[in-house]
Amino acid sequence: MGQCSAAIAEAVQVFGRVDILLCCKFESVVGTVEELSTTRATQNLVRDQFETIFFSQVNFIKAALPQLRAQHTGHIVILTSIGGHIGTPGMPTHTAATWALEGFCDSLAYEIAPFNIKVTIVQPNKEIQSLSNKIILAPQLPWYDSEINPAPSIRDMLSNVLNTDPETAVEPSDTEILHRYPKLPASATEKLVMETVHALTAIGGHENPPARHIVGFEGASAVKEKLKTVTEELEDFVEASVAVDIFESELKAEATEGRAHDAPLRPESEGMDAFDFMSA
Repeated sequence: MGQCSAAIAEAVQVFGRVDILLCCKFESVVGTVEELSTTRATQNLVRDQFETIFFSQVNFIKAALPQLRAQHTGHIVILTSIGGHIGTPGMPTHTAATWALEGFCDSLAYEIAPFNIKVTIVQPNKEIQSLSNKIILAPQLPWYDSEINPAPSIRDMLSNVLNTDPETAVEPSDTEILHRYPKLPASATEKLVMETVHALTAIGGHENPPARHIVGFEGASAVKEKLKTVTEELEDFVEASVAVDIFESELKAEATEGRAHDAPLRPESEGMDAFDFMSA
């Protein structure tokens, strides 16, 4: 936190103010829930993932808030991924840390809106973030091999990219934690990040920026499909959802009439709430 505050103070000293705070710290821990539970070292990867994606960026945001509030303007831009909408098999801690950061920012946006401070979450494809940052692969358990369990295929996808360069190639291991930085051709890297850079420059400092911005057609299509599925599930079970409102209404009516479950209200029960009636 101290280093974050020092960085903000230095920026203010040099530029006089902070217009845009860009939070883009990232790395990918690859491993299923069970693979990240086998040893103390793999368990620590869960904590490390939250330190990188969640706590490091939260600390920078907290350090910048006094300055942004004092100048009564500013824009906080957080670079995550569509993992904020869609869980990825084989990257559960990445998904959890991303959702934690986005939930934090959703609440923050309401808190600082009166100070004219905007918050935008920018979501490129997960591959863009993963292939342009550090990748950590936990030891693989045999029952999560793609030939047996195709769900966590992200390990194979990233390994195929890493194996294109002898310096980053990975051999499957059931004991070793592997750390790799993808080495992509400059042209591929440029194409990979170009859309995200365009989104950041178009949105950063905008007078009325979106709360969330999805980068690219593929990402937008994937999120739309996920939201469609959520909506369909809600409609399928909407009757069960609203049924509890009937129970609540009946219970309140009984309480008002001095009855609970067709029994007279005991004098000592006066002042009980609905939960107490149900427990009586």
